[in-house]
Amino acid sequence: MTPLAPAPVHRPVHDLSDAVALGLTKLLRAVADLFFSKRYGHRAVVLETVAAVPGMVAATLLHLRGLRRMEGPDERWMHELVDEAENERMHLLTFLALAQPTRLERLIVLLAQGVFFNAFFLLYLLSPRTAHRLVGYFEEEAVVSYTRYLQEVEDGSIPNVAAPEIAKRYWSLPAHATLRDVIVAVRADEMRHRDANHGYADRFDVARAVHP
Repeated sequence: MTPLAPAPVHRPVHDLSDAVALGLTKLLRAVADLFFSKRYGHRAVVLETVAAVPGMVAATLLHLRGLRRMEGPDERWMHELVDEAENERMHLLTFLALAQPTRLERLIVLLAQGVFFNAFFLLYLLSPRTAHRLVGYFEEEAVVSYTRYLQEVEDGSIPNVAAPEIAKRYWSLPAHATLRDVIVAVRADEMRHRDANHGYADRFDVARAVHP
C-alpha cells in the first residue's frame, strides 16, 4: 500500500475578516482536540453534525434574498451549497456505522448545533464573506484531521476495517473497500468544500472591486 501524499493546504490571512475567521477556527480546533484527542471516529460523528449546517444556512439565506429582491438567486451557487450540506450529512451517516456516539457526545451535538446554527445565521447576515472564509478554514482543519486519521490507519495504529455498505454505495467503492478508502474519499470531499468556500468568499472581494 502506497501512502498518500500530505494534503493540507492553507489560505493565508489577508485582512481582519480573514483573521477573525481563522482565530475562531483555531479556537474551536483546540476545543475539539482537547475533547476528542485521537478518537477520530467519534470526532467525525460529532463535527460532521455541525459541518452540515453552513451549506444549508447559506443556501436558505440566498434563497430568501432572491425572494426579497424578487429576482432569481444564483441557482448554481445555491444548489452547490445544498449539495455540500448533503455531502456532510453522508459523512455523518458513514462514520455512525463505525463509531456510535456516547450520551455525552449526543448532548454536545444538541448544544453545538443549536449554538452554531444561530451564530452562523447571524454571521452570514452581517458578513457572508467572513462566513464563507470561516467555513473554508473549518474545512482546512477537517483535511488536517482526516490526514492524521489516514496516517494512523496506514501505520497500523487504527485497524483498517471493512468500509460500511453506505460508504460503498455513496462513493461507488469496490466490494473490498476499507476504512482507508473511506477516509480518502471523505478527505477529498473536504478539500473540495475548502476550495469552494474560499472561492465563495473571494467572490465578495471581486464584487466589492467592481462595485466599490
